[in-house]
Amino acid sequence: MGALMLQGTGSDVGKSVLVAGLCRAFANRGLTVRPFKPQNMSNNAAVTVDGGEIGRAQATQAMACRVEPHTDMNPVLLKPQADHTSQLIVHGKVRGTLGAENFREGRRPLLPEVLESYQRLRAQCDIVVVEGAGSPAEINLRAGDIANMGFARAAGVPVVLVGDIDRGGVIAAVVGTSQVVAPADAAMIHGFIINKFRGRLALFDDGYRSIEQLSGWRGFGVVPWLADARMLPSEDAVILERVRGREGKRLMIACPILPRISNFDDLDPLRHEPGVELVMVPPGQPIPGGAALIVIAGSKATIADLAALRSFGWDVDILAHHRQGKPILGLCGGYQMLGRSIADPNGIEGEAGKVAGLGLLQIDTIFQPAKALRQVSGEAFGGRFSGYEMHMGETTGPDSARPFAQLDDGRADGALSADGLVMGSYVHGLLAEPGLRAALLERIGVASSGGDHHVRVDAALDAIAAMLEEHLDIPALITLAQTAGR
Repeated sequence: MGALMLQGTGSDVGKSVLVAGLCRAFANRGLTVRPFKPQNMSNNAAVTVDGGEIGRAQATQAMACRVEPHTDMNPVLLKPQADHTSQLIVHGKVRGTLGAENFREGRRPLLPEVLESYQRLRAQCDIVVVEGAGSPAEINLRAGDIANMGFARAAGVPVVLVGDIDRGGVIAAVVGTSQVVAPADAAMIHGFIINKFRGRLALFDDGYRSIEQLSGWRGFGVVPWLADARMLPSEDAVILERVRGREGKRLMIACPILPRISNFDDLDPLRHEPGVELVMVPPGQPIPGGAALIVIAGSKATIADLAALRSFGWDVDILAHHRQGKPILGLCGGYQMLGRSIADPNGIEGEAGKVAGLGLLQIDTIFQPAKALRQVSGEAFGGRFSGYEMHMGETTGPDSARPFAQLDDGRADGALSADGLVMGSYVHGLLAEPGLRAALLERIGVASSGGDHHVRVDAALDAIAAMLEEHLDIPALITLAQTAGR
């Protein structure tokens, strides 16, 4: 049938949520749908059915389409590292690094591969819903662009611009975009959506009409603040600075926000537990002494983040927490940090070398060029789980003889300390299913609600789709998608 692309007046305007909501709304109308993001930059990723990795938002959007995630849905993924470079992932596999000095030149040759992925998806479905990155108004980045207008023009995909009214200045943002983009790019934009509106929608009627008159684009609707969006995983670590615990909850779980924290959506199921107060600790603040459990999340730059952890004084807090007989859980990079040493002989994350870990687990990690990417399931503490591995280290040592989990493929995962207080695992998504989460929370003295996080996310997608059906001109968007490639 066609395709439709959402681009934004800036970053964090809600494109990912709107794409997910439209995917579910179209699917609920009986259409076969696929999500697509030509280029993403995020350290939150997911493992696909074909054994690669894509941005976490595209995996959620695939869920909205009721299909398995595939590497074609996000053919180019950039994962920022500590040395001002980004690991380049193409079709789910590591292809090298890009830095500021070769960013534009490095991405330009990738457009043919991006278009190949798009065409494969389009052949599978009625409609492809495409998400842009950043904003087309960043005209300084237009040369070599594959994420916004560079893709839209090459593929002939009509664009709808999304503006965020919650941050203010949305009239200037939308109209300003119409003025600064090149005429050929502006011709690809067929309308706009106003997102994140709070209050009475009628109060923005005059502003809405002004945007239509000044930009020459039609409006497709005003989307109210979507409370259910909080259930969806976020790709942007900026949101962590806004995460706060809920007062009156009796058990605190603390997670330090590392500079290159990754896959922090692993903690979302804890955030929605009624008996838990999840505190994301920003740099410069101590890990609260009242925490019952400390979780060290994944990292895209484990050695650099370990150095940062020490510079913030969090190593002192973590060791004190352990001396008090309270548990610690490390996930992926956080698991590696808990060991005796981390070695990077090939300079995979940056400069080659070896550093001492926190020493709470008797294990040692050596980074290897090959990245482990696999979907897994298993059992730990009597509870079932499913998730995925995504790491470049091999970990061995005495505590590995006490694995955290037994995987269904026969392998053991992770390690436990001799005193049982320190736990580490390479599996992301451990806590989404109720079995293991309930078992883990029981070990630290709190009852779980028992809900399946995947079910909650799916329900949120339906609720968001229903809101978009009410407030957007969905038939007009489908009609616009039918013009793709013409």
